[in-house]
Amino acid sequence: LPHWVQKRREMVILRGIPSIISPDLLYALAKMGHGDEIVLADANFPTSSVCRSGPTEIRVDGLKIPELLKAILKLFPLDTYVSYPKKLEVVERFKFYERARQSFAVVATGETALYGNLILKKGVIPAGENGD
Repeated sequence: LPHWVQKRREMVILRGIPSIISPDLLYALAKMGHGDEIVLADANFPTSSVCRSGPTEIRVDGLKIPELLKAILKLFPLDTYVSYPKKLEVVERFKFYERARQSFAVVATGETALYGNLILKKGVIPAGENGD
């Protein structure tokens, strides 16, 4: 692609969209349906290997998970149809990898905290909440 197209793909110029949400991440969040999961992966997570079996790989190298999570949660409803919504649970390493392989997308971040990975399950946006 020409350099000017490359640059435009890196920018998000929309109202209400946090600037750290890349176009690729915004597209993935919009395409996800209720119950789909997205992984926010730390810098040591084997993102490319996990994504060979299905999930979309999205790179946001350099961003830390807390700042990215804050931005995503402005746009993304968490699933409330689970036993404990918004509860953190510890998942054994290889079970986490397997669950990541079943996810919609894996977002590779620059998070340096060891085992600092998260899985978010998308909820629903009730009719009228988007200003419809």
